[in-house]
Amino acid sequence: MDDFLSFKLPDSFIDDYKKRSPEWSFDIGGGNYLSELIYVDKYSALKEDGTKEKWYETCRRCIEGYYSILKDHCQRNRTPWEHMKAQASARDAYERMFTFKWLPPGRGLQHMGRAIIHEEQNSAALQNCAFLTTAKLSTHSAKEATAPFQLMMEMAMTGVGVGFDTEGAGKLVIQEPTDETVSYVVPDTREGWAESVAAQLETYFFKNRGRIEFDYSEIRPLGAPLKRFGGRASGPGPLITLHKTIAEQLDGRAGEKITSRDILDIMNKIGKAVQAGGSRRSAQIAFGDPDDEDYISAKNWTLEVNAARTDPDTGWAWNSNNSVFVNQDDDIEHLIDSIKVNGEPGLMWLDLAREYGRMIDPPNNKDFRVAGGNPCLEQSLEDGELCTLVETFPSKHDDFADYRETLKHAYLYGKAVTLLPTGWPDSNEVMARNRRIGCSMSGLAEFVEVRGWAELRNWMNEGYKFIEHRDNKYSEWLAVRESIKMTSIKPSGTVSLLAGVTPGVHWPVASGFYFRRVRYSKGNPLVDVLKDAGYKVEPADGDPENTVVVTFMTAAPPIRNEREVTVWEKAELAVVAQRYWADNQVSATLTFLPEEADQLVPLLSSKAGQFKGVSFLPLYEEATYNQQPYEVAKADDVMEYESKDLKRLDLYDTSIEASGDKFCDSDVCLV
Repeated sequence: MDDFLSFKLPDSFIDDYKKRSPEWSFDIGGGNYLSELIYVDKYSALKEDGTKEKWYETCRRCIEGYYSILKDHCQRNRTPWEHMKAQASARDAYERMFTFKWLPPGRGLQHMGRAIIHEEQNSAALQNCAFLTTAKLSTHSAKEATAPFQLMMEMAMTGVGVGFDTEGAGKLVIQEPTDETVSYVVPDTREGWAESVAAQLETYFFKNRGRIEFDYSEIRPLGAPLKRFGGRASGPGPLITLHKTIAEQLDGRAGEKITSRDILDIMNKIGKAVQAGGSRRSAQIAFGDPDDEDYISAKNWTLEVNAARTDPDTGWAWNSNNSVFVNQDDDIEHLIDSIKVNGEPGLMWLDLAREYGRMIDPPNNKDFRVAGGNPCLEQSLEDGELCTLVETFPSKHDDFADYRETLKHAYLYGKAVTLLPTGWPDSNEVMARNRRIGCSMSGLAEFVEVRGWAELRNWMNEGYKFIEHRDNKYSEWLAVRESIKMTSIKPSGTVSLLAGVTPGVHWPVASGFYFRRVRYSKGNPLVDVLKDAGYKVEPADGDPENTVVVTFMTAAPPIRNEREVTVWEKAELAVVAQRYWADNQVSATLTFLPEEADQLVPLLSSKAGQFKGVSFLPLYEEATYNQQPYEVAKADDVMEYESKDLKRLDLYDTSIEASGDKFCDSDVCLV
């Protein structure tokens, strides 16, 4: 039962919503909707009777959850709590969530209001993203030698997307383990897996350490349910492979200093191991030096030295977006040839992230400790800092007055999450000081197409001022610091699909029909349900043993698609969002046609000082890579798909725990 929640909405209020049908989006045939399928698989909790939550129940759990956090905080600190005022506010928040005007992030949809949050008073499962620096690597202690790698695994295993840098290159000397063997039984916990990796790395970073023989007998088999976080276990296979490939990487190199590629490879291998059978796929972004050719070329599949790491079935290099730190005055023209081929490296202007909030405002330097960003680059983050996101959908509103009321609830959700600590003390120190949140807008391409640029700029500017006012007011009420930054634009892959809008600042892949591919754990019982309903199910490239890919066809909103919008216009939408809305950052992957490739240099030159971060992705005629999340459907494909006898899915009677989101709700983080 949910006795751990101190705030409850009346049953009489909820009863009205039992009779209302949510407006699901993205028809996939057979009377099914992709938005409903995503909701049931990822966010609908398994109830005590063995059935899945309905949407009205998920809304109740989330609203009661975050208002319980607020109430508990006020009672613990003996600050005012007005019951009737809170009830009225919570009911309005519920209505706006039910109608998809705002949503918690995928992590919040899955876990807010559940025992793992409220009984343990631990917000880790609600956090979307984090950043870790390797700059502090040293052999002064075992922790300093291995902490970033251990934390990468722990955080990723809770579903957090993690950014990291290669600043630690050259700071450790590789040692050869002795012939003495040490037995190590790996506990079947996320902490146990992470500690086993740290223990192995210690044998390569400190002299006279015996080689470890791992015992994996306590680890649950493939397909076993993961009760605390949802999804299915991957079995010991990924961890066995991780230990083996780390040893292969470091054996026989005694006396060599650790390189940027070593850091990149270890982190990527950790990310691959954390896939957990496809249910909690790791997301990573790596940041390197723009003049480090060894780092820049790490994903170049044409180089023989990269054959193992870029192999589509057994490699690991695909697990991170590889980006670089740059400053305003840096010459980046030498990176463009690489970007033209595969969009990498991405770019983050570290000086701007530290100096500015919104780009329309004067520099304030209050975020001077920023060390990097999250995998989709909508958040500026310090070392060890995590951040929760929350999403709003302006196109779902009639006017700004209506949207302003939604902003109040979305902001307050994010602020509430900052009131709970995580399980990592060093992170809590940073987060309590910053109270950073990322209140996002999505569906912006639709908004611009329908209502125009001027109205968008006005909503952004006035909306930001409103959030500033609310943060001042609510921080005083809660007796906590004002948030260092409050707004961002997230890429919004799955959550925008749930709400039925275009993702973030991005235009749709098609004006008509397109394929949408979704990854599932091979052990997920829903896979058989989808097979029986007639959908295409195939092994996933790169992880065929643990993951399958299911293909759906659906239709895009009736606006221009990304091939009909110039890269300049895409860049301008990102610039407007960074200027008028996001005091953190805008997650912008600017797709470009082959004939636009020569325009990237003048584009970046003309937009200098207006981006904090950006990445590019070429649009080829054929699929950029196999099994990509989105792909335009041809006329013959549409006819073939529509000829299938697809069955109506029975989703709510299946005893499948929510598998959860991968990280920050975007498939572009998985390259």
